[in-house]
Amino acid sequence: MRLRENDVMKLDRALAIVGHVVSEAPSPVSVFVADDHGELVAAATMDGAAPDTRMNAQRKAYTAARSDARTTRELADKVQEDAVERASFDPFFTFFLGGVAVFEGDERVGAVGVSGLPGEVDEQLALRAIDASKPS
Repeated sequence: MRLRENDVMKLDRALAIVGHVVSEAPSPVSVFVADDHGELVAAATMDGAAPDTRMNAQRKAYTAARSDARTTRELADKVQEDAVERASFDPFFTFFLGGVAVFEGDERVGAVGVSGLPGEVDEQLALRAIDASKPS
């Protein structure tokens, strides 16, 4: 099976997402853009961001890329009341806010993870960057 041209996270879009997050973040963050398998396409850690934000951003993107949820928030809400279900997930998954899947049409092409600010702010940065990077 051959992938269509738009079925993957393109480097130029990933770099645009990283650039948007970095330019819009009110204070230092890390941003990780993954393909639909959760693997690195582009990433950055701003000067002054805490070292643990790198891994957190990666885990957020990985979770949003590989789960059936559109965001880490949605996944956390889905399993909030069920500790057994939470424990059954991939151990690299995270339920912290700030991971958002990237779609082209109905096709999941990757995900973005932002870490370093309160989760709601991380999530909004990711959503705005995805929106700003949509192919024309």
